[in-house]
Amino acid sequence: MEANFDPHAIEADLYARWEAAGYFKPEGNDETYCIVIPPPNVTGSLHMGHAFQHTLMDTLIRVQRMRGARTLWQMGTDHAGIATQMLVERKLKAEGVDRHELGREKFLDEVWRWKAESGGNISRQLRRMGSSLDWSRERFTMDDDYAAAVREVFVRLYEDGLIYRGKRLVNWDPQLGTAISDLEVENSEENGFLWHFRYPLVDATTAEGMDYLVVATTRPETLLGDSAVAVHPDDERYRALVGKQVRLPLTDRLLPIIADDYVDPEFGTGCVKITPAHDFNDNEVGERHDLPLINVFNADASLNDEAPERYRGMDRFDARKQIVADLEAEGLLDKIDDHKLMVPRGDRSGAVIEPWLTDQWFVAVETLAKPAIEAVEAGRTQFVPKKFENTYFAWMRELKDWCISRQQWWGHRIPAWFDPDGNFYVGRSEAEVRATAGLDVTVPLRQEDDVLETWFSSALWSFATLGWPDNTTDLESYHPTNVLVTGHDIIPFWVARMMMLTLKFVGEVPFHTVYIHGLVRDADGNKMSKTRGNGLDPIDFMDGIELDALVEKRTANLTQPKMGPRIEKTTRKDFPEGIPAYGTDALRFTFTALASPGRDVRFDTARVAGYRNFCNKLWNATRFALSNVEGQDLTGAKTLSLADRWIMAELGEAIEKASRAIDTYRFDLYAAAVYDFAWHEYCDWYLEIVKPLLWDESSTAEEQRGTRHTLLTVLDALLRLAHPIIPFITEGLWQEVAPRIDAGGETIMQSAFPRSDEFPHDAEARAAVTWLKATVESIRTIRGEANINPGQEISLLLEGDDQDRSNATMTNVILRRLAKVGSIDWLPPGEEPPPSALGLVGDMKIRIPLKGLIDVAAERARLSKEQQKLEKDLGRIQGKLNNQGFVAKAPAEVVEKERGKAAAIERDIASVVAQLAQLDELE
Repeated sequence: MEANFDPHAIEADLYARWEAAGYFKPEGNDETYCIVIPPPNVTGSLHMGHAFQHTLMDTLIRVQRMRGARTLWQMGTDHAGIATQMLVERKLKAEGVDRHELGREKFLDEVWRWKAESGGNISRQLRRMGSSLDWSRERFTMDDDYAAAVREVFVRLYEDGLIYRGKRLVNWDPQLGTAISDLEVENSEENGFLWHFRYPLVDATTAEGMDYLVVATTRPETLLGDSAVAVHPDDERYRALVGKQVRLPLTDRLLPIIADDYVDPEFGTGCVKITPAHDFNDNEVGERHDLPLINVFNADASLNDEAPERYRGMDRFDARKQIVADLEAEGLLDKIDDHKLMVPRGDRSGAVIEPWLTDQWFVAVETLAKPAIEAVEAGRTQFVPKKFENTYFAWMRELKDWCISRQQWWGHRIPAWFDPDGNFYVGRSEAEVRATAGLDVTVPLRQEDDVLETWFSSALWSFATLGWPDNTTDLESYHPTNVLVTGHDIIPFWVARMMMLTLKFVGEVPFHTVYIHGLVRDADGNKMSKTRGNGLDPIDFMDGIELDALVEKRTANLTQPKMGPRIEKTTRKDFPEGIPAYGTDALRFTFTALASPGRDVRFDTARVAGYRNFCNKLWNATRFALSNVEGQDLTGAKTLSLADRWIMAELGEAIEKASRAIDTYRFDLYAAAVYDFAWHEYCDWYLEIVKPLLWDESSTAEEQRGTRHTLLTVLDALLRLAHPIIPFITEGLWQEVAPRIDAGGETIMQSAFPRSDEFPHDAEARAAVTWLKATVESIRTIRGEANINPGQEISLLLEGDDQDRSNATMTNVILRRLAKVGSIDWLPPGEEPPPSALGLVGDMKIRIPLKGLIDVAAERARLSKEQQKLEKDLGRIQGKLNNQGFVAKAPAEVVEKERGKAAAIERDIASVVAQLAQLDELE
């Protein structure tokens, strides 16, 4: 073995060997265990959320693989309709090519070409994370077989009356020219205005005698699509006007005044313009009152022919300025207020999203939602933590029909064909449509241009990846899957839809458990973002990155370039030396240790450094163990020492804790059990205890053989226990350890996950060594406090009960060696002890007689100086407490805190005085 652990020397080579050998493929007994990867976008690259999520999934998969289950971690990527089309369009535009000039077929050829050349970046990076996915089964949501499954689901839903086409209000991105989902809309608070306009009353006046109503809006351009003005039914100011009319400014239309509970009478004037074709809330009001839907926008958000002629063709924001100016000119602008409002923007385009009335395809979800709700209520699918069931139920019980169409070219084209009269026919192919509808080849048919949104195709993920609609062996073996690991933000958009469609088409839930992890935030708890400049690339922690390169990465392609200098300053402050190369295992250990269920993760780079040190500790411990068994025969008779029995029992306890933790998705507790045993018990204590046993010629051959065998046996189990978290270093070390104990097997991945019953509980050994550790630590503390030379042999004078005496007898040899103790005596009851330094272990008193151990003059000088300092501090605090002004004016808790400080210092002074008195006795 190399003297130092170098992750780069083993990681890439090990992963390539694992994959080439087929270790990630399902093998094992009849018990199956399956996780389907939440398919990352084919356009994506590894970010901290991916790295966190995949570490947790890989940990689960590796544990179950080692337990002997036939495990499948299903790999695949999503075609990411909008994101991919944008990326390829941008690429072509840079080359001077326009998508529309190229045409649909040739454009799609370009997308497939890009996918073949550049679309595998995320897959390569997942390999870097050590993700043991079955790459031989990798699926893509646009594969032919998967596409066939998508068409099958669409057609069957349509035939069951659960898919329909209709003109409805949707989130419309005018820059991309497509409907988008709620998930793709980012609402951010921005500064804007609230315009108050006068709508003239027709043959009526208000209670105050006004011949107009004042309505307020943040979007004056939508005024041209108003269908009514609404007031609250209990608002006395306007009750008499309900049923009357107002004249819509700038048009010849008359609008009814309606009463509806939607109106907040306390907001503004209590009068609200209702624009059903351009606002989701207004749309619901319009449905209740049977109001007309007047759409005044084109697809690019310019004004259409429903608007007065002078506004037609104008961009919505240009029209806004003109409308405000025209209303002011007509004396109908009442006032303008500054106003903060939530502005919906497309997460990819950044364009302001419009609620827009357009023909789209929808899934009627009511009958699909009912069994999906019942499945969680009955516990057939459980959320961990359970609180996230509330998020699921809140969404499912208020579910609205699902818009599944997108005005894109890249994606699953909707399997519907239109005849020249506008009639449409749904089928798996044009040939099927013609056969079913009795349309011969003389009737021209045009396939729907729209594609399905990616959430629709990904909702089939758990079963379509396993071969559905065929009743495959994989589907029978691995479905329902065991657990879905995902974030809370996509419970409504993916988890809920998978539940609905899987229950509909497979008749069972897609997964038994949904484990919800938190978001990865920076060390201060802030969300990582490009704008803040606090984002981190997990690859940089694996490979390292120099400061200038890190600054360049964080400041490149900023949406707000003015943030660049601040981001650079922060980066140089936080990472003055750049980021060292910590390796994958250290990063994975960090994620696992921070993974408390459902809680956001504060990513602290110091933790990564700490777990890199842990890897080094494990490496060095293995080198120590191997160096002490090299050339030794371990096959003969063995005698286990007290320390051997103790470490075996501690290992059993650690395995039990780790197993319980992983089975309840407490990744943090699993990591803690591994860390505490490896660092504190095995490395810090056991290796120190056994060094004298291995090197002492008085030890018998059977004792030394027992210790050497224990060294390796425990190390082997520890490596297997830690492997799911830190796969690379454990594989590398296990390959060195396993042959020496005839562990067998080609890889640690195929070895058994350790069981606690392999390492029996030994109460006597655990109690004795626990006593030993506490005693040694107490002696070391006394040495430090009394300034006793660490290398100087001491005598012990103990006061304790029979159990203390028994423990001292069992650990006598070890205690003497570890604490450099000569004689050990027990103080007779009632006898006055000599001047000693005192420590406690439970009720047992440990005394170290000080005569001859310390330089009395030097110690007196040190203690006197300490006494003077303490008395000075006490005087300062007492001065505050004697000041009546301070006591009267300061908060009670502050005064009490100062009194507590004074009492503590008085106790310290008393201790120093007692130590000085002891020094007098030593002279």
